[in-house]
Amino acid sequence: MKPSFDKLFSWIPNGIICLVVVFSLFAYIASQMGTPQMLNTIMKTAHDLLLNTVFYLMAICVITGALGRLFVEFGVVSLLEKILRPLMKPLFNLPGVASLGAVLTFLSDNPAIISLAQDKRFSGYFKKYQFISLTNFGTAFGMGLLVIVYMVGQGFYVAPFIGLFGAVCGCIVSTRLMQRFILKAYPQYKNEDVCSAREIEELEDEGIKKPLFQRILDSLLDGGRTGVDVGMAIIPGVLIISTLVMILTFGPAASGEFTGAAYEGVELLPWIGEKLSFIFDWLFGFNDPHLIAFPITALGAVGAALGLIPNFIEAGWVDANAIAVFTAIGMCWSGYLSTHTAMLDTLGYRNLTSKAILAHTIGGVVAAIVAHWCYVLYTIL
Repeated sequence: MKPSFDKLFSWIPNGIICLVVVFSLFAYIASQMGTPQMLNTIMKTAHDLLLNTVFYLMAICVITGALGRLFVEFGVVSLLEKILRPLMKPLFNLPGVASLGAVLTFLSDNPAIISLAQDKRFSGYFKKYQFISLTNFGTAFGMGLLVIVYMVGQGFYVAPFIGLFGAVCGCIVSTRLMQRFILKAYPQYKNEDVCSAREIEELEDEGIKKPLFQRILDSLLDGGRTGVDVGMAIIPGVLIISTLVMILTFGPAASGEFTGAAYEGVELLPWIGEKLSFIFDWLFGFNDPHLIAFPITALGAVGAALGLIPNFIEAGWVDANAIAVFTAIGMCWSGYLSTHTAMLDTLGYRNLTSKAILAHTIGGVVAAIVAHWCYVLYTIL
């Protein structure tokens, strides 16, 4: 029997492997950009992401957290559970109240569903394996309204809605696959409730005793406070992962030189995309290797990925098929690499992060493939 890869290199200390990988990566980037320019670009990109992406997401989390807590307090969640149970159960294997999380993330961003999940009167409808899969479910609708409106604003009217259908299909795959992974690792979660019935009753009784105005005010402030906590939790993921992805995606300044400005890079990912273009042509219908930069950037932040589109259109690389695929994969992935760890950490299940990322990677690819072939079918009809 041949020794496994892990056993073959087990004699090498992990610290040495880590140093080799890290120094090799930064040595490559520095050799292309120059060390001062690389360091300046890293700092300026991270700073811009903090100010213009993270704080924007935090503001969204505060508002949606307050709105979600208000809906929970006054029975909207219970109403949704009764109305949407016949739809949510067969498609996503989730209770009907999960639809509120889909609406909030569609109107805002991924972490909004975590703000809602913090309320026991919402999470009390879920078994543990369903509750954990909310990370995948909510992420698949993240910033959906923004993505669709942006695509329509670029002059594409049918393709974004084909992409929306693809994102829903990707969400089904990602959510159910995550549930399968959870139950395989923790079979007991199938029957374990997130909250006990007594905890939920105590919260409801406490809320009923308060005056109406105080119930409204407490709901808004408590939900907003939860949003602040979630916004703080996503900072490391957004800054670290998005900065690295953007440096590997974008190119030098317009002059062709590296100036140390934010969002400059070495264009490694587009180069890889060009070498694998035969795969992306068939799966996604991409007609230019540069288009792979959109899904790669969407791994870290879909807002940043949307910023690529005007340049793509100006260069003539984008057609309606690409917009459908961008919408599907942009919604379904919507920066999950930069938020999944923080979201699962907030829920208390950080150890399941790798399973969530694997399930969502597959779901995003499925979303893009469905969008592409649905657009092909649309053009035939």
